[in-house]
Amino acid sequence: MWDFFETVRHRHSVRRYLTDREVEPQQLHAILEMACAAPSAGDLQSYRIVVVQDGAMRDALAQAADNQTFISEAPICLVFCADTERAEVRFGERGRSLYAVQDATIAAAYAQLAVVAANLGSTWVGYFDEAEIARLLNLPAGMAPIALLSIGYPAELPELSPRRPLGDVVDYR
Repeated sequence: MWDFFETVRHRHSVRRYLTDREVEPQQLHAILEMACAAPSAGDLQSYRIVVVQDGAMRDALAQAADNQTFISEAPICLVFCADTERAEVRFGERGRSLYAVQDATIAAAYAQLAVVAANLGSTWVGYFDEAEIARLLNLPAGMAPIALLSIGYPAELPELSPRRPLGDVVDYR
């Protein structure tokens, strides 16, 4: 088991997956539990996670995401959706427009790190046709797709991409 710092340092965007190896149900369950352990505004968990395992649906999601074919190749795609109405009830417009999006994003980030801890790979996808994803998944009004997370066993581990120096992104006051 890696410690937290190693887990973060070993996170890669994996775009090639083993197509003959499924994610075990207990691994998926653990990843979803970690996503749901994420902090959220008012502890409302103003998000939904749609687990897409069906190959045809993953193909359709890949098409709606500018033909990013690794979404089809991975055995699982998690779709993180902001539940804007749930957040609005408690926090008004700021809850609808911001907190629900933050809640879904934080849950997705926790899931992504849990994937690494489970010795799997993932890629976060934010570039997609939101309306088409909502249509494909038959999402109700007030449920907005925020991120797709492809999950599977990596067929390759890409090089870590360089990061900006701390001095370029951090200000001390």
